[in-house]
Amino acid sequence: MARLPFVDTHFHLHDLKNPKLRYTWLEPGFVHPLLGDIDAIKPQHYWIEDFIAEIRFANVPKAIHVQAALGIADPVEETAWLQAFADETGYPHGIVAECHLAEPDAARVLERHMAYANVRGIRDFGPGDYLVDPAWRAGYRHLERHGLVACIDTKVERVPQLLDLAAAFPNILMSIDHCAIPTERTPEYLARWKAGMAALARADNVIMKISGLGMCDPRWTVDSLRPWVLGAIEAFGTDRVVFGTNWPVDRLFSSYPDVVNAYATIIEDFTEAEQRAMFAGNAERIFRI
Repeated sequence: MARLPFVDTHFHLHDLKNPKLRYTWLEPGFVHPLLGDIDAIKPQHYWIEDFIAEIRFANVPKAIHVQAALGIADPVEETAWLQAFADETGYPHGIVAECHLAEPDAARVLERHMAYANVRGIRDFGPGDYLVDPAWRAGYRHLERHGLVACIDTKVERVPQLLDLAAAFPNILMSIDHCAIPTERTPEYLARWKAGMAALARADNVIMKISGLGMCDPRWTVDSLRPWVLGAIEAFGTDRVVFGTNWPVDRLFSSYPDVVNAYATIIEDFTEAEQRAMFAGNAERIFRI
């Protein structure tokens, strides 16, 4: 069993047989725009029991599910499905749901999500240049009323837009997923990424989620992950980073304990209190779980 309790802030479930749910990214023939062929992680279902089986040696007392259904007519159906798992097993402790924020019914959809006890955040892959779209921002503002965290998949090139969004809505906490998806592994790119992280960290309502690094580093090692993990901590401090695994997507690149143990090795020189905050305490505080 891993020594440090680990709160996983980013994992996914799916059920391709459920008529109320849809996962366009897991459908036969779909080629992922970043990862290419991901047929190895396209089983008919990946339920909470499957996730619990994989985490049993990794000391994961709590976990947060991040929206996985795509192309679904009613995103609240996924939340209802996940809450049923939570009511039965305790997992997931938090749910980051989907809401199409640019749609006229965004406020109503958020209200319906809030009927489920474990909803803590929203993720929306908005169309086009959505971070600056007035219609999308009109929906985004409703997150404040519900105390919801905005989980945003983005890249370092969009730091100016993210800073503008953070300034426009200072009372909405923004979690940047997957270390802003660093797509290259060159010294020059690392320098640009670190500069972007330093700029983004100046907004005190932004936190960094260290997760999903295998997507652009499929044969990763502890040493290859180290610059991105430590770079995020250097920019945001030990109180504004959380960790996640992006499971089961990152199963393409390792086993679950491998990821957690790699993170633990990289942060082992921090104090015990700092390690426990980054691995669990920050996530519990930020996502209220």
